Amino acid sequence: MPKLLLATHNKAKIEEYHLLLERIPYQLTTLAKKSITRVVAEDGTTYEENATLKATIYAKSSGLLTLADDSGLEVEALGGEPGPRAARYAGEGASDKDRIDYLLAKLAGIPWERRGALFRCVIAIATPEGKLELCQGQCEGIIALEPQGSYGFGYDPIFYLPTLDKTMAQLPLAIKNQYSHRARAAEKASVILKRLSRVTVK
Repeated sequence: MPKLLLATHNKAKIEEYHLLLERIPYQLTTLAKKSITRVVAEDGTTYEENATLKATIYAKSSGLLTLADDSGLEVEALGGEPGPRAARYAGEGASDKDRIDYLLAKLAGIPWERRGALFRCVIAIATPEGKLELCQGQCEGIIALEPQGSYGFGYDPIFYLPTLDKTMAQLPLAIKNQYSHRARAAEKASVILKRLSRVTVK
């Protein structure tokens, strides 16, 4: 079975992908398992640029088909911020709590009806030869007034899903993977990966 490299050092994200991609005809491996310590700077201005940068660099250096993503949170009342800068919104080295506190402070006094937001994820799949395919998914919600829940990571504790009456962080992973932006992008990525596997076999 061919290998697919998950180009992330984020352990929580790796856990999600192992469930999201469990039915594809590839053996999943990680940067840690391949002893790849390099961290690719995500200095692009779009999700597509950052995902592409990571996928192509790691595919070339590892010699493996590689999947990388970039995701972010877009808040209506903040003109789409933080967007692709979601991980660095509160400054380099900030924790998830720091980022949440910073975002909530910027939304202080903003009424519920203007706290609409969406999570967006772009997945890039790159071959060692430089071929690239992109797909994306998104999930709409509302920024909660305060964090709730202990599952997930990032902004999950303040991303409220009206249809479920819960934040993303109140959802066990198996449930989150039915609704999240990453799940919707991964569903499209699975179609691409299955097609690529047939080409590889031939």
